[in-house]
Amino acid sequence: MAIRLGLSLPQAQQYDIGRDVPDVARTAEQIGYESLWVYERALFPEPHTQGLYGIEGLEWPDMYRGVPDPLVTLALAVSATERARLGTSVLVAPLHNPFQLAKALATLDAASGGRVVAGFGTGWSLDEYAAAGLAPFEERGKVLDEVIDVCRAVWGPDPVRYEGRHTKIASAVVSPKPARPIPILVPTNSKKAMTRLVDRLDGWMPIAMGAEQLAAQWGQLRDLAAERGRTEPIQAVVRINAQYSAKAYDGADRAAFQGSAEQIAEDLAAHAAEGLDEFFFELQGLARDAEELKDVAAELFGAVRAAGL
Repeated sequence: MAIRLGLSLPQAQQYDIGRDVPDVARTAEQIGYESLWVYERALFPEPHTQGLYGIEGLEWPDMYRGVPDPLVTLALAVSATERARLGTSVLVAPLHNPFQLAKALATLDAASGGRVVAGFGTGWSLDEYAAAGLAPFEERGKVLDEVIDVCRAVWGPDPVRYEGRHTKIASAVVSPKPARPIPILVPTNSKKAMTRLVDRLDGWMPIAMGAEQLAAQWGQLRDLAAERGRTEPIQAVVRINAQYSAKAYDGADRAAFQGSAEQIAEDLAAHAAEGLDEFFFELQGLARDAEELKDVAAELFGAVRAAGL
């Protein structure tokens, strides 16, 4: 079975969102990509009050300036596509009102005919939490749990009832409903996050940063699932932050997914393991415009298929 491939939609500053998102989405589906992805970056602090990922001294990349809303971006791709799944990788769930987020995702899924994948995360930016004004950063895990609960309630049968810390729905009809149960996927960086996934959620969204590391994390997650008695398979969609170049990178210090299309395809083969058969490329940051993004996406897709993947 061939590896399933996805592509990130253009959200960086060099793109015209209204024109380029539908164009890239349509072209990617025609090339053969099976999923399209967006991420969330609510703001760009200037000057920085906190390093990237909360790491002191680590600079925020310029592509984080002016990132458009992820759900609006996906909505632009809905009518331009017919088959590709539409996912968030990831949406910082605690920055959103749980009820409104659940309704927005349900509407998007209904409009797309059941193609939405909800990738949720807790985020790391103190500035984003302060700007959203919904919940303190220290409570991000609890708020994520409530978002998940509210989504499942709103997406379920009417009348909807829910009693939580932040959200209270006495009894109401809430529509439209999703076309099918929307899968919820999360990254994991702790035992607590892994347990939440195994006990409550549909799948895992790691970043490919090394074949051995990815395989080890996947093994830990599957071992935990067996330990806790989970019988349903865990979906996994792996994000690849590719550093594409037209020419092969011949340095001894080449990082994974750095270099030519053929080198990136070789790295993908090394990362594919049992149960890890869906990946998506993040390419938008280095492309000059939508035309270059589409060309690179087509070349990479061809290289992966030519490698027999």
